[in-house]
Amino acid sequence: MSTLHALPRTRQTNTSVLQPVSDLREVLDETFFQRMIAIERRRTERTKEPFLLMLLESGKHIDSAANRETLERMAMALLENSRETDIVGWYQDGKSIGVMYTGLDAGDKSAILSTFMNRVTAVFQKKLLVPHFSQVSLSFHLFPDDWDHSAAGKPNNPALYKDLEIAARPKRGLLLVKRGIDIAGSMLALFLASPLFLAVALAIKLTSRGPVFFRQKRVGQFGKSFGMLKFRSMYVNNDDSAHQKFVKELIQNQVDGTSVDGQAPVFKIRNDKRITPIGKFLRASSLDELPQFFNVFIGEMSLVGPRPPIQYEVEAYEAWHRRRLLEAKPGITGLWQVVGRSRVKFDEMVRLDLRYTRRWSIWLDLKILMQTPMAVLRGSGAH
Repeated sequence: MSTLHALPRTRQTNTSVLQPVSDLREVLDETFFQRMIAIERRRTERTKEPFLLMLLESGKHIDSAANRETLERMAMALLENSRETDIVGWYQDGKSIGVMYTGLDAGDKSAILSTFMNRVTAVFQKKLLVPHFSQVSLSFHLFPDDWDHSAAGKPNNPALYKDLEIAARPKRGLLLVKRGIDIAGSMLALFLASPLFLAVALAIKLTSRGPVFFRQKRVGQFGKSFGMLKFRSMYVNNDDSAHQKFVKELIQNQVDGTSVDGQAPVFKIRNDKRITPIGKFLRASSLDELPQFFNVFIGEMSLVGPRPPIQYEVEAYEAWHRRRLLEAKPGITGLWQVVGRSRVKFDEMVRLDLRYTRRWSIWLDLKILMQTPMAVLRGSGAH
């Protein structure tokens, strides 16, 4: 990348090993290499050209200095035999070296991995580093990556997102405060809304057959699935194929998410025949979402955060859409719900979620919570 020459030189504990190949390229230190991974993810989201992150970790030497020397020699060999657009740096200082092969053609994943495995082996044979090669563990990580919806609250391929972990460290205290607000707020809401729970449950039972609650699989932070609770607003045993088609077209910006009066939110089909008469009222008033306070209490959701999508919605996402699920738990309400715009395209909703995660603070959460009741009364925040 042409920006490499603008980056500071890596810290060098052995200048004879880490001497740059040219004035423009060198082994980056951990901080800058992690930053470059984040930048390359953004570039890939825009261009749809995948990149490959290769990690070499040496762990067989007891002496950490020997570990570093082994990795330094291998890093320099890779740097000398790579393109100017490829980036070499410390993935974890003194423990692992990373190489990003950028601007790849989208194709068969196994073929890409095989190609680069052969290339790396040839480099080390050429540089007579085969003994060193046998002392390291080698792993490949292709972005965009596949998401496993059963992942235990973390990215399916954490190696590609270490910068998010680093960025979250200074916020740990504030995140504990946010969690405390979630617990206290959900408990208070469940207590105050208990008469409504009884009234809504009775209304549902008297007007249609089926259970009071509806549990739907939604995708939470890092792609982890959870069962989101709602009051049932539809008839039982419905076919969701029409909604799947609508959502796919919405994500592709073939339709917008508004009704004739410009007030219905994103992801709603106009005149949906699956909805019961009482369900229309519950949705318009957002009363169908009251059970989600249970999801907040047990930690699957937050009071404020991005809207949790359905799994078939995520399957239609482009790579950049996934970012809305990486940096925050899904919420009952969020920035896009309270903005109250009359016409909401899917991409605009995603951008509002990304703006929330970039600017997140306790004060922003409180501000959104204070604005939510008016948004519900306007009907602009129900979904």
